[in-house]
Amino acid sequence: MSELRDVQPPDVDGVDAGEKATLVAFLDYVREAVVAKAEGMGEEHGRAPGVPSGTSVFGLVKHLAAAEVYWFEWAFAGADVPYPDFGMDVGDEETGEGLVAAYRDAVVRANDVIARCGDLTRPAARAAGGADVVRSLRWILVHMIEETARHAGHVDILREQVDGSVGR
Repeated sequence: MSELRDVQPPDVDGVDAGEKATLVAFLDYVREAVVAKAEGMGEEHGRAPGVPSGTSVFGLVKHLAAAEVYWFEWAFAGADVPYPDFGMDVGDEETGEGLVAAYRDAVVRANDVIARCGDLTRPAARAAGGADVVRSLRWILVHMIEETARHAGHVDILREQVDGSVGR
């Protein structure tokens, strides 16, 4: 059984780091856990569905990149970006390396949006989500921690099925 590099839990500056810094630290932690699992996977294994639904490691990375764009850029900032495709099908022209790079880029842009907002209660520019409700930045951050952590668990299981890698 192989071990992946260790992704350390967030080290927020003391107990009074502030709510925003704490939320972003935990979101970055689970984001990096996804990347750590996806990096170094061969194309065949990264694309291979690990469950009957067709979910693959690279498909989950692609989906999470779309979620970052959707919630932070499209919904919260109201940016003029294409509406993201949440699908998990990996096209023939896409590579694992490219999908991880796209995810990292989406995270950088999302963190820039977050950094520019000083008020966690500020409402998004657009209504979003299944209920088509305007959400606050706080709600979006908590939602993205939950969604990313849930999918990080999926990636963890799929990676372990492929090569026995465990850990973050």
